[in-house]
Amino acid sequence: MDRLCDEILQLIFYELHDPTPFTLLCRRLHQFSKDPYARAHYFLNRYGPAQAVFEALGHGKVVNERVLDILMTSGAHLSRYLVQIAIHHYFFTQTHFVKSKWVRNVPFPVFLHFMQLASIRYGEIPREKGQDDGSLFLTYLKESRYPPSLRSISWETIRDILEIYKFIPFSEKDPIMAQFPLVLAVEPRLLPYAVANGFNMDEKYRDFVFRKLFESSTLSDRTVETIADNVRELCRLDPSMFLSRTVAGEICMEARHNEVGYSALKLLANSGDLLFELPTLVEDLIKLFLKTRSLTLSSTQVNLRYLFTDFPSSDPVVRLVILLTAFLSVEREPDTPSCVPSLKAKLEPLKLGPITSTDMLNILVHPFTDRYQPVLDYMKSELANSEGKKGLNQVDIKDVIRNVSTRLLELDCKGKLLKKLYDGHSSIHETIVRAVMDKHQVKFDNLPNSEDIEACRSYRASLCKDNGFFGNTSDYFVVENPLNGETELETGSDVCKGSSSVDNLELGPIGREALTTMINREEQFPARSRRRTYNHQYTFYNHFEYLPSDYLSVAKWIKNSFGPKHSLTAIFMTHAVLNDNSNILVHYLRDPATSPVPITLRHFQLLAHLGRAANYTLFTAIQSGAEFFLSEEDYVDSKLDYSSRSNKSKHRTPRGSISHTQVSVVIGRTASTLVPADSGTAGKKRPRRSAAENRSYLIPDSDSEAEIMEVDLPEEKAHLTLVHHLELWIKHLGDLQKSEQANTEFLKNLSTNLRALRKYANEKRKTSETLDMLYSDYEDEEYIYKSPRSKRRKLIVY
Repeated sequence: MDRLCDEILQLIFYELHDPTPFTLLCRRLHQFSKDPYARAHYFLNRYGPAQAVFEALGHGKVVNERVLDILMTSGAHLSRYLVQIAIHHYFFTQTHFVKSKWVRNVPFPVFLHFMQLASIRYGEIPREKGQDDGSLFLTYLKESRYPPSLRSISWETIRDILEIYKFIPFSEKDPIMAQFPLVLAVEPRLLPYAVANGFNMDEKYRDFVFRKLFESSTLSDRTVETIADNVRELCRLDPSMFLSRTVAGEICMEARHNEVGYSALKLLANSGDLLFELPTLVEDLIKLFLKTRSLTLSSTQVNLRYLFTDFPSSDPVVRLVILLTAFLSVEREPDTPSCVPSLKAKLEPLKLGPITSTDMLNILVHPFTDRYQPVLDYMKSELANSEGKKGLNQVDIKDVIRNVSTRLLELDCKGKLLKKLYDGHSSIHETIVRAVMDKHQVKFDNLPNSEDIEACRSYRASLCKDNGFFGNTSDYFVVENPLNGETELETGSDVCKGSSSVDNLELGPIGREALTTMINREEQFPARSRRRTYNHQYTFYNHFEYLPSDYLSVAKWIKNSFGPKHSLTAIFMTHAVLNDNSNILVHYLRDPATSPVPITLRHFQLLAHLGRAANYTLFTAIQSGAEFFLSEEDYVDSKLDYSSRSNKSKHRTPRGSISHTQVSVVIGRTASTLVPADSGTAGKKRPRRSAAENRSYLIPDSDSEAEIMEVDLPEEKAHLTLVHHLELWIKHLGDLQKSEQANTEFLKNLSTNLRALRKYANEKRKTSETLDMLYSDYEDEEYIYKSPRSKRRKLIVY
């Protein structure tokens, strides 16, 4: 340590939060820490010029007159505001945000020297309560919402405070630190003085300031030209200042309610003062609402149509969103032909061009469309048919309903609309059955090659897609490419972010929140933590807001309508297994209101082909006693006429049945198993059985006693059947495990769960053996009771 030069020790000294333990290592370090130059520059390098004096006054034991002189001559910032707060705090005249002893630790002679330095620099310093620079600053900020004639403090006063008396918040704990950017939004001419005092306008402040510039206000001086001039002046004074796409999108989201701010934004766009194209931003903003629940709000619908009127676009996604704003707004009205004039009044000002049947189909397959009658009424009245006449006929309407029903099967959240079509049109039953049986059956030939790992990993079955993932934009269209093959549609992530170019990302992402909402959310933060926590990207989105809040799953509706052992339900079950859809699998296997859908060995073979791990619900159902089937053909009744709707109700599983039918076992039982009244074992005590479980109305010694009667097996006896099916599953899954060569996720998952199943089967087998011993105690002629074996006792002889 003695070999190190003072410069190295000084660098180590600057990096320590508390140098006291370091100074006690040796005598040289202790003497080095007493150097006034080392102490002063420790505060300058550790906390910066803006906070060096504030932190130094908080360490009164190490501050003396020489340290203060070096701080002043080395560039430490000393404002009149800091001096006023220090005087109030030292003499207990007024309490501020500082709750510790702070400057009271400074010796009185040293504090007198500090006040003398401040007097030399600023002359007479106001010391009255409420007359410090911070109070004047807050008063000016509070009165900024008032008309100019009612303001007690002018901007010239604030300018002098910043220019002459070097006002700036001297600590991050100062509440004025979070309020300081607001004054720059009210009066951008103060920015050069604030920068000269050490203020740095970072990204967090930038969007905050521009939000306040465009804030909706009823003041007469908040005109379009004033807002535009303030923005231009702010950008001229600081090259790092610019209006981001984030704030511009928020202004557009309240275009109807904040007409002054929206007009100022358009004025800046027309004059070329924006770093982006406003029509492109509006187009990206409208695209965001393709997958959001807020599209159903009337205020959002009106605002989006207003934006589209100012900035029309030919983008197919924008066209679909604007059509939805019109048709979703009339869904709450009664299903009467009067909705057609209302739709025409909303669509004609938009100038969307001729509306085709494809547009109507896209509206019907959208997740938030749960009523079809307004769309069909509009098609019957306004769309051109195949003959060129206005209005579709019944044949065309049936084709539309058939195409929509086929498409809705692939969108799991559209169960409510599919159920309404099913109940309102008898032909939908056959359409659903044929579409599922012809198009969605999963065969090994249709799966990707098992050696192609990437193809197997990206494979998704067409039904029962997990709603926890965002789908592609093409899922919202009946046709794969609405641009007629010219270019592909953007993916779901691209639409949510708008344009994905690097320049646009640097200019800020756009969201769906309005300007007023963001300002109110910012003001809800505590003043002290606002600077540290504020970020324009902190908007919280619900990951399921692209779905209706009360949607009905198509897969659940298929099971409830067709039954758990229907071929359609079996196909949906296979798709749910391949897509690892836990929500559907839990309903199919563990719903107490209906019987479970059987699991087959073929499900595991398909997963083995793709190399995917099986869902936990499959092994849970097997452990609970699920029956063993090799494939769906083992339990699906091939005699059912699936094309007929009337047969559906005859084979539907009644409600209230238990979860696993194999647990309820009915056996034959002869009279020899009963105990005669005159048996020799009358003195023995018979094991207790529930009277509710075994009821016998037989007359002793009657002929009916010799006949075979059916009784419910006790709950303990059901373990025999459970173990039988469990052993079958373990045997076939074990064979499948041995046949696997590659070390895939399926093999890892199967090995782990097979180990648990074998352990569970051994426990159940022991229980079954105990039950066999219990029921083998019955003799053919009489009931013999065997008492339990008593514990052996050791005989101790003394």
